[in-house]
Amino acid sequence: MAKNFSIRRQPGFATLAMFSFFVLYLPIATLVVYAFNSGTSIATWEGFSLRWFQSAWQNQQVIEASIRSLQIASIAAVIATACATLAALATTRTAPYRGLTFKYSMVNMPLLVPEIVTAVALLILFSRIKVWTGYSGLGYLILAHSAFCVPFAYLPIRARLESMDLSLERAAADLYANAFQTFRYVTLPLLWPGILAGLMLAFVISLDDVVITEFVKSGGQDTLPTYMLGQLRRVVTPEMNAISTVFLMLSLAIVTVFFFLSRNPQKDDR
Repeated sequence: MAKNFSIRRQPGFATLAMFSFFVLYLPIATLVVYAFNSGTSIATWEGFSLRWFQSAWQNQQVIEASIRSLQIASIAAVIATACATLAALATTRTAPYRGLTFKYSMVNMPLLVPEIVTAVALLILFSRIKVWTGYSGLGYLILAHSAFCVPFAYLPIRARLESMDLSLERAAADLYANAFQTFRYVTLPLLWPGILAGLMLAFVISLDDVVITEFVKSGGQDTLPTYMLGQLRRVVTPEMNAISTVFLMLSLAIVTVFFFLSRNPQKDDR
């Protein structure tokens, strides 16, 4: 009987699931709809129009903040994924030993510590470095985002490594492949879906971050989320809805692309 148990067949599961999705996506749907509102109100529908998308497109501050956000998120995601891949290999391709669980905890520490604590700590650290070096560029934001995104990239990569069959790597070693060759021709191709998933998560988390960015950035380094936060403190217009809608579409496009890139053709053919 236990083997035939399925949560989807339990009474009320479908109703509860549909209600949860409704509560989750209704605000997003409302935001998208009012992005096309012709009036200035975000609560009263006054007709269909693309004026707010045009307004955002012509807003130089929005363009600069968007480009800056994409630059930081792209670089930080690559750095975080590379570090996460090395950490996942080091913590999974080894025999259990005392202290291994502690290393897991250290890698995932940014997930456990409140983000505001991390932001304040980075503010104090980077403020001293800025005084010592005189440098106040985007490097601090990239470094902060990279460090914060490592655990988000680490979890899917580690999960992929733990689910992989070690017999192929052992067979490569039996055929006199060294460690690098085994990783290059055996481990990496099998690990690729996990790396893509980690890269996607790191990119989206970095693109969306507000708290750490708000504390670490210098003057004139607004990303799109911090720019929108500043605008919402002054006046709320459907232009913010339009910007949010564009980034929602961008996120959906990224998820779709990574989904198709990480698909296993052999499984799809079965």
